[in-house]
Amino acid sequence: MAKHDMHGNKSTVLTVLFAALILTANASAQDRQIEQKVDALLKQMTLEEKVGQLHQLSGRDLTGPANNKNTNILAEIRKGKIGSMLNVKGVAETREVQAAALQSRLKIPLLLSLDVIHGYKTIFPIPLAEAASWDLPAIEQSAHIAAKEAAASGIHWTFAPMVDISRDPRWGRVMEGAGEDTYLGSQIAKARVLGFQGRKLGGTDAIMATAKHFAAYGAAIAGRDYNAVDMSEHQLWETYLPPFKAAVDAGVATFMNSFNTLNGIPATGSSYLQRDILKGAWKYQGFVVSDWASIAEMVKHGYAADIPDAAQKAINAGSDMDMEGFAYSSSLVQLVKSGKVKTALLDDAVKRILYKKFELGLFDDPYRFSDAKREQEVLNDPSHRLIARDIARKSLVLLKNDKQTLPLNKAAKSIAVIGPLADAHRDLEGGWIVKSDAGQVASLLDGIRSHVTKDTEVIFASGCDVACTKTDGFSAALAAADKADTVLLVLGESWDMSGEAKSRTDLGLPGLQTQLFEALQAKGKPVTVVIMAGRPLVFNAVADQASAILYTWFAGSEGGNAIADVLFGDYSPSGKLPMTFPRNVGQIPISYEQYETGRPVQDVKNVVYKSAYIDAPNTPRYAFGHGLSYTDFSYSNLSLSTTSMQPGSTVTVSFDLRNTGKRDGEEVVQLYLRDPVASIVRPVKQLKGFQKIKLAAGEQKRVAFSIDQAMLSFYDSKLKWIAEPGKFIIMLGSASDDIRLSDELQLLDKPK
Repeated sequence: MAKHDMHGNKSTVLTVLFAALILTANASAQDRQIEQKVDALLKQMTLEEKVGQLHQLSGRDLTGPANNKNTNILAEIRKGKIGSMLNVKGVAETREVQAAALQSRLKIPLLLSLDVIHGYKTIFPIPLAEAASWDLPAIEQSAHIAAKEAAASGIHWTFAPMVDISRDPRWGRVMEGAGEDTYLGSQIAKARVLGFQGRKLGGTDAIMATAKHFAAYGAAIAGRDYNAVDMSEHQLWETYLPPFKAAVDAGVATFMNSFNTLNGIPATGSSYLQRDILKGAWKYQGFVVSDWASIAEMVKHGYAADIPDAAQKAINAGSDMDMEGFAYSSSLVQLVKSGKVKTALLDDAVKRILYKKFELGLFDDPYRFSDAKREQEVLNDPSHRLIARDIARKSLVLLKNDKQTLPLNKAAKSIAVIGPLADAHRDLEGGWIVKSDAGQVASLLDGIRSHVTKDTEVIFASGCDVACTKTDGFSAALAAADKADTVLLVLGESWDMSGEAKSRTDLGLPGLQTQLFEALQAKGKPVTVVIMAGRPLVFNAVADQASAILYTWFAGSEGGNAIADVLFGDYSPSGKLPMTFPRNVGQIPISYEQYETGRPVQDVKNVVYKSAYIDAPNTPRYAFGHGLSYTDFSYSNLSLSTTSMQPGSTVTVSFDLRNTGKRDGEEVVQLYLRDPVASIVRPVKQLKGFQKIKLAAGEQKRVAFSIDQAMLSFYDSKLKWIAEPGKFIIMLGSASDDIRLSDELQLLDKPK
């Protein structure tokens, strides 16, 4: 970030400094008060009660009719043997389990958690879709509304955001994250943490956030979920750790470790990740929760001999809470008694958890998040749907628009709406939702019907199912196209084809969807294609032949209306891809952030003995940052405040951005840098800044970025964070492969 000078008179400066000191003192005093309460409570706890605070149990069966498991869980809670529960939601159920906790000897309240990933009742676009908006305030607002609704239903804590960087769309969990780029991912991590938590924990419109999965889960070998990760320390620090550090800096309350091994060590049992980096170098004060049974799974990894051994290795490595693994609850008491786990380590884990319970105000009022009146009011707030629609519109990416096929004409005589997802409801919600309410979801067909004039005929035919193997429905689809002036085809994945445990080796459109497109295309009419998915797909025939392509991801409760807003021009698309779209699976893993080789391709017609494929170009189908608009933008008049930068100083880069089209629109201006000669080979370009700017038709604005030394720095071969003197190339553009302006900046060796 750029450094700012303090201007004004001495009195003003002193006033600002004094106010800052008062705020810091008050915060420190509050922290000390909580610490004193935690210490006092810890002294009263038995060993068994301490271990109980580290045990998290799922209450999925607790919300049904009373049964033996229900009775046993409540009995364990009353004994102080459970410190947290997940999958209990709603005021009635959360009050029930909290009441049991208050019958325990020390009356320590439970932490109640849930996977609130992209909405609670109001479903927002999947996180990868929101990342495509490049709109940080909108992303923060989405998380805030999700937190507000969850908190009103008795939830204290969500297992989000997922901040894993991933460059492999075979991995189904890319739908939960922010894509491939470290800088964009770090900015979004911060926005989501602040959205969930607010600026200070304890408000009843906020919940604790979780940075997951620590660490490098997005690089699972072959894109296969739960698989091993093997990477250099340099790549770990430069690419995969920064979003987690951004979450720490934003004040994230908890971390979740990952299922994978990292260079042979399960992340759950990694002292390097949890003790050395997180709690050591980063001085993290929150607590770490395992992923579901990941402590016990260290036995299957072959890293622990049995469950007691797994528990010992996990707690010693820094894993504070055991989610559904029963390793701590079954083994930790004896491990402490035998001296294999030091009491000090156990106490540290317990303190971290108790601190959050005090910080949330649960000791003052255990039911403060379980208010039936507030639950009713918040969950039925109509403004939430309006905001979900707006964020969904911002998340859509226009990939192609030949001859201005889009926007469509609302007054067209007839529109054929065809495809397996044209009238989908559940699929628009995507994966990882709290509870489906498909009846409240607007399908795209619903959205189209609500947009066109009363004289426009909308002809619907599904053509096939998502994974169809027969062409029985093609004839009806072709007949619909014959009758219509405009053909709109809606293809993609079903909601359950992306997400956890949804790895795919074939990223093509499922079933016979490509054949359906080709049959319609053969009619000779322009075909606009809408693609719904949770990840980048491969659709070469569509990309080559369709007149227009709008990539909508899974756009949430208001997805159908939002997509229709864009199709008919009520909103000019502004989304940009947060992941590179490959031409085929053989290019994966793929990212714009490539390293130059000693034999680069300089002429695509001559790839002999070059770093190239012989059956496809090196270039992706659609590059990172790509996304079209209904208007055009020009970049001109680039200038630098100085071309020689002193160490520790700041340089301003500015240029003119002009909307040269006839429609209002938004452009995501992207700043990339390259260090062409360094002590360790650097990428050909790296994103270092972006701004989303709205301009009326014909409007021009001067856009500026500040470049400081940190933006020019990198980890060297010894993992030292350095900036080396020399030339840097500054690039500004509309996408990673659409650079409009460039210049050079010289970083000097030392101040003059």
